[in-house]
Amino acid sequence: MVDSTVQHKAIAHPTDSRLLEVARAKLVAAAKQAGLQLKQTLAKEGKGLLRKAHEGRAKLYAWYAPEVDCISKGKARTPYEFGVKVGIVSTLRHNLIVGARAFHGNPYDGHTLASQLEQASILMQDLGITPHTVFVDLGYRGVDGDNPNVRLIHRGKLKRISARERAQLKRRQAIEPVIGHLKADCRMDRCHLKGKRGDRLHAVLCAAGYNIRWLLRMIAKKGLRALYSFLLHLLGLLALGPKPLTPRSSNSQLAVG
Repeated sequence: MVDSTVQHKAIAHPTDSRLLEVARAKLVAAAKQAGLQLKQTLAKEGKGLLRKAHEGRAKLYAWYAPEVDCISKGKARTPYEFGVKVGIVSTLRHNLIVGARAFHGNPYDGHTLASQLEQASILMQDLGITPHTVFVDLGYRGVDGDNPNVRLIHRGKLKRISARERAQLKRRQAIEPVIGHLKADCRMDRCHLKGKRGDRLHAVLCAAGYNIRWLLRMIAKKGLRALYSFLLHLLGLLALGPKPLTPRSSNSQLAVG
């Protein structure tokens, strides 16, 4: 399953007047530090300053975080969110996250699918698994030609898919609570790391934390014997090295939201 969400940046809600007032105050402070005498500082007019973004030029939402994008996901409660778009890839059956990547510039969801599947294939290459069936929402329409090695399934193809695939498509909504837990339990709701690299690292670390919590729940449910078997299997993989990439039909289905 693949879906996109917004990873909020730790910034104040951007307003033009506040951004201009911060810029004015910094310019005045820099001039005083350099020993320059200003005729006027516009201190009284500072709070009433307005600006107009030029056409074709990206708008700035935070002085110390110029990589922040304004993203509209069509939500009634939060029509506009300020941060970066993050793509999440999870398995169809057990909701284990196998990919998390940040995309700056607010790209179209379908244009990010190839990069997300590439990351998922790299992370699963030691298991010899490559995704071949991807369940997505309608935001990923029209990119079948860009991803010839996978089969994209969404609601727009209901008349062209089998009954089994229609039943599996109902599982696609399971990625929504996964994203909810990522934000509520794994701190993806607010990124405090600096720059674009910080956004990418934060997305991967939150996904890793989710998988660790998933593993701990499995240990609590099945006992330490399951952990011992898992460690033996992991040591065997490390000793044998990566296996050849042969797709498996049981574990290589992903759902993209």
